[in-house]
Amino acid sequence: MIKKILLILIIPSIGYSQNIEDLFSKRGEIYFSFEYDNRNQLNTISDIVSIDHKTNNELAFAYANKKEYKKFLKLEIDHTIIPHKPLNFINGSKNNWDYYPTYEEYVDMMSAFADSFPNICKLHNLGTLNSGRAILIIQISENVGQKENEPSFLYTSSMHGDELAGYILSLRLIDYILNGYGNNPRLTSLVNEIDIWINPLANPDGAYYGGNQDVWSATRSNANSVDLNRNYPDPQDGPHPDGNPYQSETNIFLGLADSINFTISANMHGGVEVCNYPWDTWSNLTADDSWWQYVSREYADSCQTNSSNGYFEWSNWNNPSANGVVNGHDWYEVDGGRQDYMNYFKNCRELTLELSNQKTPNPNDLPDLWNANYPSLLNYIEQSLFGLRGVITDSISGTPLEAKVEILGHDVDSSHVYSSLPIGNYHRYLIQANYNVTFSKNGYYPKTINTTILNNNSTVENIQLVPINTTTNTVDLEKINNTNPFSTDILGRQIKTNNPYLKTIIRK
Repeated sequence: MIKKILLILIIPSIGYSQNIEDLFSKRGEIYFSFEYDNRNQLNTISDIVSIDHKTNNELAFAYANKKEYKKFLKLEIDHTIIPHKPLNFINGSKNNWDYYPTYEEYVDMMSAFADSFPNICKLHNLGTLNSGRAILIIQISENVGQKENEPSFLYTSSMHGDELAGYILSLRLIDYILNGYGNNPRLTSLVNEIDIWINPLANPDGAYYGGNQDVWSATRSNANSVDLNRNYPDPQDGPHPDGNPYQSETNIFLGLADSINFTISANMHGGVEVCNYPWDTWSNLTADDSWWQYVSREYADSCQTNSSNGYFEWSNWNNPSANGVVNGHDWYEVDGGRQDYMNYFKNCRELTLELSNQKTPNPNDLPDLWNANYPSLLNYIEQSLFGLRGVITDSISGTPLEAKVEILGHDVDSSHVYSSLPIGNYHRYLIQANYNVTFSKNGYYPKTINTTILNNNSTVENIQLVPINTTTNTVDLEKINNTNPFSTDILGRQIKTNNPYLKTIIRK
């Protein structure tokens, strides 16, 4: 059902090229709809334009900048351009959190958090854009700024500048955690045990496209009309999957992910109400698909429990039983997304939270969204403490090691993790079961253990790896491999131990 172009002409008498210029004269992006035949066709079109969540089994909605729209026109598909209508809500107050701050108020709020709670809170300016607006992030920890044996957790919001429910929920979450520390036992425990990072606004140029005074003219894309959630390296399509240079915002978060070994993260969006878990770029299921479904279901169920009927119950036209949880590719393909980048390239477990049917909710609705989501937001932070964790060190010197943690026969598509220096701590999130886990590093004998994981519990396995070039006269076989009854001595000879935990001495 390939159709001819249906152009919505702003001034019918002018030429084709001028029509394009007029379409993009006031905003760097347009919004439009079109019919499509099947999922394969939709996924092909998704390589050109940004598919929107309102898409159903017949009609697709999409965003495009000028370059993308020109490519789309070559497909000769009928489409309807949907005019942009600036919002005009009445703000409430900061005290009630039914309020979108000006950009300057946002900066002041972030500074006030750090100034008011200097012992547990630190403000980082990750980078300033050409507009003068900054990418700001709050770090919260008992010993803020110090490396400790704890997971690093990341929340970011609104990389699509017009998807702003998470912007306010993130600000309120920071405020809630900081004011609850020392008073609320659970919040105190989270701050004491986790290195928490929260970035409320990942695309300030998009959010404040119409000026710093309000968000009513916000755009999905950044100041260069680039969709930031198509601008990351992709597991399947490689670097620059959207054909654009990495944007300043993208480079800022690439640098953050290189600097901090985040173990779990979430990226907040809007336009629908659902947990979207990996992968987005291909139909492969992750090695830990069951774990993803478990934590996503926990988030959605808590939202449903803490809200009025009908919230966070979205079901995909392609998966009618979704009920607030969806696999990304099963919904529609996204290439160059932040979620897949973090999972594949940074070994971090990231999902996408779609928090509101309205991309920029009426401020009056923000308190209800908070009440529905904050228990789920805390539950997801707490998940960073569960699963398998521990510290990996050199058996001779006790020096912390950066080593690979892998489940052979289970891990695929970069689902293994690494321990992180300077502590040597690792965090591997798994669904409840028994696992054989192998720890390895160049220059050391690998070690495999059998361990049991329980949901919403922590299993601690501190590991010592034996260096291959050890100068000691004896080596404890248990330090080389304490699970396999067939092992190899340091001369490469296979030996057998009837009891895998029996300490057998092998002479050098």
